[in-house]
Amino acid sequence: MTASVSAKPVARRRSRAKSGFAPSPYILREALAKGDVLTRLSAVVFGLGNIARKQYLKGLIYLAGEIGFIVFMVRSGATNLSKLPSLGDVEQRKVKINGFWKYEAGDNSVVILLYGVATVCIIILFLMWWRLSVTSAYKAQVLAKSEGRAPTLSAELHDLLDGNIQRTLMFLPTVGIAVFTVLPLIFMISMAFTNYDSNHVTLFDWVGLENFKLLFSSNSGADISLSTFGSVLGWTLIWAFFATFLNFFLGMFMAMIINRRTTRFKGFWRAIFSLSIAVPQFVSLLVMRTMLQPTGAINRLLMEWGWTTGPLPFFTDATWARVTVIVINLWVGIPFTIMQITGILQNVPAELYEASKVDGANWWQTFTHVTMPYIIFVLTPYLITTFTGNVNNFNVIYLLSGGDPTPVGATAGKTDLLITWLYKLTVDRNNYNLGAVIGILTFVVLAVVSLITYRNSGSYKNEEGFR
Repeated sequence: MTASVSAKPVARRRSRAKSGFAPSPYILREALAKGDVLTRLSAVVFGLGNIARKQYLKGLIYLAGEIGFIVFMVRSGATNLSKLPSLGDVEQRKVKINGFWKYEAGDNSVVILLYGVATVCIIILFLMWWRLSVTSAYKAQVLAKSEGRAPTLSAELHDLLDGNIQRTLMFLPTVGIAVFTVLPLIFMISMAFTNYDSNHVTLFDWVGLENFKLLFSSNSGADISLSTFGSVLGWTLIWAFFATFLNFFLGMFMAMIINRRTTRFKGFWRAIFSLSIAVPQFVSLLVMRTMLQPTGAINRLLMEWGWTTGPLPFFTDATWARVTVIVINLWVGIPFTIMQITGILQNVPAELYEASKVDGANWWQTFTHVTMPYIIFVLTPYLITTFTGNVNNFNVIYLLSGGDPTPVGATAGKTDLLITWLYKLTVDRNNYNLGAVIGILTFVVLAVVSLITYRNSGSYKNEEGFR
């Protein structure tokens, strides 16, 4: 059974090679060079080659895509592209009509930029559609010549539900990523090259690299500067490191204690930690913020008991504030780690422990040579994701300290992360262009750290087994 299943893809490739058609990375070049008249005309009239070879529905779908694109470009696409270089130049005007003053709406640069970026993306998709039309016509030509006829609609549908099922299943997720991730990302990157701020809300212009020059300037009084960025970036990486690995090691320690054979009431302890997950995070954070204020419950109790002579500076001193947010994040994050590692501990192969016992290993050697390597191997992608999430951990910082205390530069605080700094630049100060610059640099930092870490991990190099 296994041999017959694994032989299917090989047999399918061989049958395609026998029939005269084997997919190639240079198939478009081959189609334009070796295709007949109908195939080459399919580059102008989409679907013509398919329709001529009785693939009517497929050909009409390609033709409908071309017609839809032309209609879109005539009705709005060309206008969107024409306004993109200037981002609009018509200001809102106040005119008097029949004795009444009325406002005539002008251009909106945000809308123009969004529609322009969307139009560029649609043009790129159209070029991909054009490629599909030409290669599909060439495929129909080759198969019609070798087999006497092009594949029928039912045969191609069967292939999409069998041999190429991966393409069918990945279509909708790919569309979702393109619409909800790639398009907003391109829009945000474009915003970094404009002067969209509180002084240019409706109409703004392209300014090139001016915002990046401002970031790398030495003007500490500006909204962004190199010193401010370096300070916030340094604290962001320190926070992400401690928030990730303290949660991981302490959560693993707690999970191993609960998982020990001598620990009683395992279900009870796991239920307690699960309850802390069930409480909404923002509720816990806001309650802790209120309790840790200078007049909050904790400071009052400490002073009443005579343990302190004044309120502790949980959020008024930079060092205290940074330690406080890290410690409170442990309360929020450790239960998740316990649940993750509990499942892994229960699935460590028993023969590994038996072999270590036969070799005379003690509990520490068993932990360092069996348990820990297995957990790290399984959880490396999770740790990278957690580190990335902590770099962008808006809730804990903003709801606890709000970035305070002691401003860094003109806009950031000592506990601000890049993500909370970006929020302040955009929402509080309406400097969307500077926020976009911070967003780009955050993306670059995360991408570099994540790719280097993951590509050098055992989970990437040895996906088939446990090192």
